[in-house]
Amino acid sequence: MNPFEALTEIATLLERERASRYKSKAFRAAADAIAGLSDEELRDAASLRRRKGIGDSTFAVIQEALDGGVPGYLVDLRERAGVERESGLRKLLRGDLHSHSEWSDGLTPIELMAAAGRALGHEYLALTDHSPRLRVANGLSPERLRAQRDVVAGESGEGFTLLWGIEVDILDAGELDQEPDLLDELDVVVASAHSKLRMERAPMTRRLVAAVSNPRVDVLGHVTGRLVEGSRGTRPQSTFDPKAVFEACAAHGVAVEINSRPERQDPPDEMIALALELGCLFSIDSDAHAPGQLSLIDYGAERAERLGVPAERIVTTWPLERLREWTGLRRGG
Repeated sequence: MNPFEALTEIATLLERERASRYKSKAFRAAADAIAGLSDEELRDAASLRRRKGIGDSTFAVIQEALDGGVPGYLVDLRERAGVERESGLRKLLRGDLHSHSEWSDGLTPIELMAAAGRALGHEYLALTDHSPRLRVANGLSPERLRAQRDVVAGESGEGFTLLWGIEVDILDAGELDQEPDLLDELDVVVASAHSKLRMERAPMTRRLVAAVSNPRVDVLGHVTGRLVEGSRGTRPQSTFDPKAVFEACAAHGVAVEINSRPERQDPPDEMIALALELGCLFSIDSDAHAPGQLSLIDYGAERAERLGVPAERIVTTWPLERLREWTGLRRGG
């Protein structure tokens, strides 16, 4: 097996199972360290050991791959990943409107996120790094967000488009945490609440309704903010009037995100059913913070299919041209 491919697949599978970021980054660093080396250079154990980015585990993987087998570490990860049934709806998804890079709190450069999107067969992927107030996530100032534009544009081509977007924080009264004129320039705006999630029911309802009533918002992200499993522990969902919020989404053409991360499973099933009844659009998104996490949309697709969400109501099944028409209409374009 090719050692570079083995290290990269290990990193991808570690990201998918949401292992420690240090583990996945170590394998990506090792892959970078050996990129372009010949088999002869890789077999020079002493020289390889001295190369920055190569540790005991990654060295062992390289040697096992060079010997012609699938490294044991990779075998174990593949077994843990298992063979999962791909839903019929998953095959209809053309893209993903929620992902992050190392410009905010993601683990890898924009280029690797785009490459992973291409590898999954996406027609489009929106890069949606965080906005300024979310300092813990290295949120982007207006200047840094503008600086992303050319980087994002450079990753499109050959049937794949990387969309320039943002996950903008919903502030306390429903304002959006970025310059309005700059939001108008973006391809995709996902609006999410990340602070004061225990706000009382009435003000939280007003906050979310105000946000989705803003014509710059395309998608309402992980609406309840809950965590149901994972290394960060659990967190109860926010309290608000879901009927009022989803009626506002339907009235303003905002898609309700079905967040595919297993630790979120947001919205809960009963809220998806309510949003469906009220006529909402949906967006099945990975909320990926690393390349291997883009495939988490498998889980979101399975949930949406199980709950009877029709494909035509899911904006991420739409071709890029129709998606752009939808976001343009929302901004009056």
